[in-house]
Amino acid sequence: MKQRSKEFSLRTLKVVTAMPQTTEAKVIAHQIAKSGTSVGANYRAACRARSTKEFIAKLGTVLEETDETAFWLEIIIEANILPANRIKTLLTEADELCAIFYKTIESARNK
Repeated sequence: MKQRSKEFSLRTLKVVTAMPQTTEAKVIAHQIAKSGTSVGANYRAACRARSTKEFIAKLGTVLEETDETAFWLEIIIEANILPANRIKTLLTEADELCAIFYKTIESARNK
């Protein structure tokens, strides 16, 4: 998951690079760059947690950032900022990662 979350962050940056230089695209690019890159960074931090409680809290942040990134990807598609076919696979990855992080949090809570 470390590599997968890192690759997600890198792919998010590629979307940022492809964004047009319009005012709305710049605002969204800034937001998605922050949320998308924090997925990989915060997942690494979660892996270094010193307790189950800390792991759950840090992974909660990862889930939030992944979901926020999915939101911005949806906005990019719905606002026709980039073609949907350039974004769909990354959005699918965001949805899959959200599901994985959610289940991991649930499993850690049930320990």
